[in-house]
Amino acid sequence: MVLNLKFNSEYSTSIRIVTNTEPFNIMIFNTCKVILNSSKSLIFRFNSNFVPKHMPVQSSDANTLDRFIKEHKKILVLTGAGISTESGIPDYRSADVGLYARSKNRPVIYQQFIKNPEVRIRYWARNYVGWPRFSSMSPNYAHKFLKNLEDKNKIVHIITQNVDNLHTKAGSKNVLELHGTAYVVHCLKCDYTIDRHKFQDVLSSLNPQVSIKELYSVRPDGDVELPPEEIGGFKVPECPKCQGNLLIPRLVFFGDNLPKKRVQRVNDFVEECDSLLVMGSFLFVYSGYRIVLGTKFVNKPVAVVNIGPTRGDDWVDFKIEARFGEILPLLSP
Repeated sequence: MVLNLKFNSEYSTSIRIVTNTEPFNIMIFNTCKVILNSSKSLIFRFNSNFVPKHMPVQSSDANTLDRFIKEHKKILVLTGAGISTESGIPDYRSADVGLYARSKNRPVIYQQFIKNPEVRIRYWARNYVGWPRFSSMSPNYAHKFLKNLEDKNKIVHIITQNVDNLHTKAGSKNVLELHGTAYVVHCLKCDYTIDRHKFQDVLSSLNPQVSIKELYSVRPDGDVELPPEEIGGFKVPECPKCQGNLLIPRLVFFGDNLPKKRVQRVNDFVEECDSLLVMGSFLFVYSGYRIVLGTKFVNKPVAVVNIGPTRGDDWVDFKIEARFGEILPLLSP
């Protein structure tokens, strides 16, 4: 079997032929890893630089996760930034490759955004440069796997801590964006809203001097790191409806609170589900951690798949450390 592939991308690419049985025959062709056994299922996997170091998948772990999914019919799924790393979006806390390990910069705090015009200019300049790449990211195998579970009526709902819209791009219908979405901009002083793509055009018309380069590394919330000289002179529009200066993505920023109605929806999902599956979250933020606590409080099982320790490790029924693109293809169709 000969594979000749050439990709112009900062991410290496691997092709795998996977089945649910062992043993595996593994061949390495430079950037391509091919796994062969009796049943031929072709899977394209992008080897993102943002996936942390991890051990090879254990068949016992795959069997445990497979059994958990089979045994439950109303699974509530909670996803974090770790589910999108294989799409090329970094998470915050992974060892060596997460944003906090690679940079001293931290996300903008809500109160800073509201009170400081310079913070708003810096935020929008970085978000403007990062948006084309961030918004072009595609769902990976894990997003599509959950969409298939939804199609089989195995999932009560997907709650995501991410703002990247990848679950929706994958075709999932029942998605609650816990921390909001980067794809809508709104005014804090009136009811004006605008699609983020259209807002990009507005920013572009005001800032023709700003060039967008592909070399920037995008962050989990969609912006990039820019030197001060590239931020100076950046213009942010007023709200066209009320002439206010507080246009902001419809996100729950760090330091802000979840809307009460959203919290109640989460509580309803916890009551409705028969189990909780956490995928790619360190559960460091309380809005996600409380979902684990709430599920265990009503004596429902919780499973976690995440590379690295989580805040909820002492509460869960079992935890698996594995890359989604390696363990999920091993589960029963």
